[in-house]
Amino acid sequence: MSPFPSGLVDEAAAVLNLCRKSHLTLSVAESCTGGLLCACFTEVVGASDVFERGFVTYSDQSKQELLGVSARTLERFGAVSKETSLEMAQGAMSRSVAGFAIAVTGIAGPGGGTRDKPVGLVHLAVCSSVIASAHLECRFDDFGRAEIRSQTVRAALGLARELLLARGQRE
Repeated sequence: MSPFPSGLVDEAAAVLNLCRKSHLTLSVAESCTGGLLCACFTEVVGASDVFERGFVTYSDQSKQELLGVSARTLERFGAVSKETSLEMAQGAMSRSVAGFAIAVTGIAGPGGGTRDKPVGLVHLAVCSSVIASAHLECRFDDFGRAEIRSQTVRAALGLARELLLARGQRE
């Protein structure tokens, strides 16, 4: 029995296949998912030909040190923001040899939420050497930490898949 929520590994495999077809390697920058997205990719047999590396940057300091997220961005917009997610994705690409990067940051709960940034708020970003950067804000219901984390991974895989499919159709 798989330790992963239903279908996530299959969705990760689909993204890896699309990266293969596009001749892109992949890096991931995660915060609220704490490595779950990387784990889904590395659960796929043969992922090593596409999956380059993952960064788990839970603290603001690690986002700055490992990904180059600016202190100004974190101070002005916070760790859970469009701006931070985009800088995380760009950092994952610039600090690896990947041509495609996915970043996730959010509030998985049960605490940590505010009126402006409630539990379940997640920002996803994708950055690529061949596709324009993209951002998606998600507001998941507070059905618990595990559910928010798995919904975040599913949404990130969906965003990546959508952009890679659109690129493939243009070629």
